[in-house]
Amino acid sequence: MPRPSLATQMTSRILDYIRDNNLKPDQHLPSQTLADALKVSRAPINGALQILEEMKIVRSEPNRGFFLVKGASDLPEPDEAESDASEREDRWYFAIAEDRLEGKLPDRVSENELMRRYGLSRTRLLKILNDIADEGWIERLPGNGWEFGPLLTSQESYRQGYQLRVALEPQALLLPSFEIDRAAFAAAREQQQWLLEGGYKRASRSEIFAANAEFHEMLVGCAHNPFFLDAVKRVNRLRRLVEYRITVDRSRLPIQCREHINILTLLEKGLRQEASDFLRVHIEGAGLIKVPKV
Repeated sequence: MPRPSLATQMTSRILDYIRDNNLKPDQHLPSQTLADALKVSRAPINGALQILEEMKIVRSEPNRGFFLVKGASDLPEPDEAESDASEREDRWYFAIAEDRLEGKLPDRVSENELMRRYGLSRTRLLKILNDIADEGWIERLPGNGWEFGPLLTSQESYRQGYQLRVALEPQALLLPSFEIDRAAFAAAREQQQWLLEGGYKRASRSEIFAANAEFHEMLVGCAHNPFFLDAVKRVNRLRRLVEYRITVDRSRLPIQCREHINILTLLEKGLRQEASDFLRVHIEGAGLIKVPKV
């Protein structure tokens, strides 16, 4: 969801992967291979494989992973009803997100309160809340209560988040420990190119945010300084919901993708100072555009 859930969203993409590669029954589906192919982390892949196991499409074997029960030719066609349900789930997810951003939901809420407010069954609500928990902005309390985590919701806090990123990310590229991860760079370039060539129009808001956040975290991760990386990841978690709201307007995304690709190119050429300077301008420019819209 924001989506059905990132895991649920991955199920259809895994099914497409199976079809595209004409996989056969009993073929192994390594989660890392799928994560690399679909450019996401292993967590949503593992969640999607569990869903596919419930659908009798894959099976799990202890200490071995998941294997296909049905081959590509036996897979069900996309279900239009499931698509409609996913869209409804999207709306509920963003209704909760908007209400939280606008201060209409308190820090602590009960499942019963949310069920009444949004007209949801407990099963559907729990699915959405678990998706939100996976993204890190709500936590389950003992009983049936939930507590929202901190977010960058004010214009000033959002600006401060960008100030931190401007201070840290360009500097990370100049640290003596910085070293290009060739595989990560290649995957990032492929993902940015896919978005640039039209993927930005089709991707969900969560996918767009993840692609952007993971790109910047990958760059900082190449500096091999856990304090830098932890700080950037923390800011990204806090700004997630505001970014979802902003990415309703996708007009700037092609520019963002081209700038990301340019940063990769500069670093691959060994021009770290130029890449650092460009990254600083890139982040500052994004902040100037986004902060007034918060």
